[in-house]
Amino acid sequence: MQALYQMDVGGVTLEETLAQFAPRLKGGTWEEATYLPADADYFGQIVRGVLNNQIEIDPLIDDALPATWPVQRIDATLRALLRAGAFEILHKRDVPKAVVITEYVDVANAFFDEGEPGVVNAVLDKLARGMQDRT
Repeated sequence: MQALYQMDVGGVTLEETLAQFAPRLKGGTWEEATYLPADADYFGQIVRGVLNNQIEIDPLIDDALPATWPVQRIDATLRALLRAGAFEILHKRDVPKAVVITEYVDVANAFFDEGEPGVVNAVLDKLARGMQDRT
């Protein structure tokens, strides 16, 4: 989510972003936070997947949001969360949809104190239900 946010707001390229996050993925302490080792391949799949599929993802998010709040109008952090979650729901079929939704709602709870976690839950749930209708 942070990588997508940086690319969206800061205009940082994909390769710069992946290089910047590579040390954190190995685990360790940065800026007083401790990180466990992460799956660098999966991280790259999500970041690349969102970028490569954004033309598909954004309209689906727009359809799930209230008409007065299109994806380009919402908070950049929330937008990054929804894009990453939508990518996983749409393209990572080996991951249970409920797990994806729960994980992204948990992340939203770490960043927001208001109704945003509910928005994440509602949008990703709608996308997941839409995927069931397609199969």
